[in-house]
Amino acid sequence: MKLWNQKLKSKFEESLKAVLPVIVIVLLLSFTIAPITPSILLCFLLGALMVMVGMMFFTLGAEVSMTPMGEKVGAKLTQTKNIWIITVLSFILGVIITISEPDLQVLATQVPSVPNMTLILAVAVGVGVFLVIALLRMLFSIALPHLLVLFYLIVFTLVFFVPSDFRAIAFDSGGVTTGPMTVPFIMALGVGIAAIRTDHHAADDSFGLVALCSIGPILAVLILGMIYQPAESSYSVTQIPQIENSVDLWKLFSHELPAYMKEIAISLLPIILFFGLFQVFALHLSGRALSKIVVGLVYTYIGLVLFLTGANVGFMPAGNYLGRVMASNEFRILLVPIGALIGFFIVKAEPAVYVLNHQVEEITDGAISANAMGTSLSIGVAASVALAMIRVLTGIPILYFLIPGYAIAIGLSFFVPKIFTAIAFDSGGVASGPMTATFLLPLAQGACIAVGGNLVADAFGVVAMVAMTPLITIQILGMVYQLKQRYGKKSEVEYAFAALDEDAIIEL
Repeated sequence: MKLWNQKLKSKFEESLKAVLPVIVIVLLLSFTIAPITPSILLCFLLGALMVMVGMMFFTLGAEVSMTPMGEKVGAKLTQTKNIWIITVLSFILGVIITISEPDLQVLATQVPSVPNMTLILAVAVGVGVFLVIALLRMLFSIALPHLLVLFYLIVFTLVFFVPSDFRAIAFDSGGVTTGPMTVPFIMALGVGIAAIRTDHHAADDSFGLVALCSIGPILAVLILGMIYQPAESSYSVTQIPQIENSVDLWKLFSHELPAYMKEIAISLLPIILFFGLFQVFALHLSGRALSKIVVGLVYTYIGLVLFLTGANVGFMPAGNYLGRVMASNEFRILLVPIGALIGFFIVKAEPAVYVLNHQVEEITDGAISANAMGTSLSIGVAASVALAMIRVLTGIPILYFLIPGYAIAIGLSFFVPKIFTAIAFDSGGVASGPMTATFLLPLAQGACIAVGGNLVADAFGVVAMVAMTPLITIQILGMVYQLKQRYGKKSEVEYAFAALDEDAIIEL
């Protein structure tokens, strides 16, 4: 118990460091250029506290449950050496974990012309198919850049056959469906499969599953857009809470809490059942290992309930209201640098980002540090939010950003080490999680309402932008890393020669 308490304390310190900068920025804005009502400020502060406590429980829970579960399932699948078993089970797993993702329900409500269940099943099948492709790529050591070129060419061809207002939501779906429920499990699955391989590229190929699984939802939604030809998409206008006292504040959060408790329980259940069947028929883990996973799942559940309640009830109204206020004043251009600043820090509060950064550090034995990953991701998200705010203020179509952005990202993939390409494209899906959906998207929506823009065409697409820019910044980190390695090797050679006398050099 003492060890668990120490771990919880360490995780809380990490979550405090991640969320505190966002709190400070919002407070500074609220007391200067963007005054907000006491109701919204109270909701935000209580929501921030819940987000921090939720992150603490989730990161520890994912570490001791979701990650070991994924690794063990991945390793066992590979050990069967039966391609059909691997294909069928990975497809089923992809469908199950996608349906489990809470954000998918939100996505379904944004496309009224497509029946909710049709969209959910189509996206789930898309992830299932691409999880199979991702696993087969790992097993047969197929280069990731070639697959990315192929599938993104298909994506950017299909995008011209759907209504223009629908394009942003289609690209948003790729980031939305790779959230805190799916990312830890999918990434751990890759590590488990790579652990069975003995070649020196195994560690490089342990990443890239999230990258390919993010393409499946985009293709699925684009195909549905071609079939249904939706004339419009809807959005849920964020309700601004009116709170008169502390009792009203408690009622607001306590009313939403049971809904999220039910939602997360339903989301976790399919994964637990799948792992339970795997345990009975294949894994046969010891009682001690199993009990540790169970405790971790309880922590994961508590963490996600608190995190999503805090983010949706506390952060969403604050983001929307701040966007409206800042876009309404004469200095609306400040939305761009302020959005970038918020984006730089808010990505650190994404639950799945913690999982990615520490897994990268662990797999590479510290060669790629969690701090370097975090900084690169922050720079990428800062750039994406700045561009998203420019879109809101100017109405520039999203394809003017996505086509050159993905062209640069895929072009870089042929020049950087393989592992950086896989990590970069994984990070895109990881960075665009619930914090983006509950704060950055409402921020863009609020600003769009204030400037009188097209909400569906201009405000949506924030998730897509956040998913795109880390592909570039992480690969630039890879180029820097590659140059440092080359420089280091050259320095060692020069140092060795400097230590030799003239006769020894002539002899060599």
